[in-house]
Amino acid sequence: MFTAACESLAGGQGKSTVALLTARLLAQQNYPVLLVDADPQSSLTTFVGHKVEKSHPTLLEVLKGEVDVTDGIYVTEFSNLFLIPSDGGLDSVQDFLSGSGCGAYLLRQQLEPISRTFKFCIIDSPPQRSQLCLTTIGASNALILPMEATIKGFSSLVRTMELLEILKKTRVFNGEILGVLPFRDKWVGHNRTKQSRRTIEAMAELMGQEMILPSIRESEQFKEAINQKLTPHELGYAELEYPFEILIEKMTQQALVEKAELVG
Repeated sequence: MFTAACESLAGGQGKSTVALLTARLLAQQNYPVLLVDADPQSSLTTFVGHKVEKSHPTLLEVLKGEVDVTDGIYVTEFSNLFLIPSDGGLDSVQDFLSGSGCGAYLLRQQLEPISRTFKFCIIDSPPQRSQLCLTTIGASNALILPMEATIKGFSSLVRTMELLEILKKTRVFNGEILGVLPFRDKWVGHNRTKQSRRTIEAMAELMGQEMILPSIRESEQFKEAINQKLTPHELGYAELEYPFEILIEKMTQQALVEKAELVG
């Protein structure tokens, strides 16, 4: 199972949107895909249309080992797409992770029993530097960095990269960064706004141009698609899926490379 987490140390950067649409498009290619909602705000759980019942386990119970991971996985209404949901109670797992002695690796350990069941796992991470954030990074083969094309988004990228440098030195994260995905890239007609252009240029200067993926333009069609539980293509806006197509191409290539390395 190739696991990729959407990471950004600020809210409103597009993590849930990117996680959902990437997973939807992978599932449409007949890959079995697991979504993990690791954000207590539970936007991803809401987007998928899953309602958490009081008696049903969520990621909280999975992380604490109170249930087998299979008991925390739910079928969604979308073919090939499954979910480990969250709710506000997930905030309470922070102290448990901190005191466990292996918090950064705990999610990876809990997902291990189902690693042969799914081809891809996409994690929606919380927007804060926290134990919950660390365990999502520790569980991942690769990271997707959605960042709003604003000063706030650039600041989030800087802080996220500072954290990743620390985690690489401590070997919590040894995977790849698939790229920075500029989010809410604003255009007026055929011209990108000055703020978006300068922000994306600054991102490229920080990361290298090759690490900047095609941007997700600011568009009400994305909101419309999510609200109607459709992909942009299903809504009649296939061109909006281009950034996700490039991202998925990188993911599938990286998954093949890691599979070959394991076999070798």
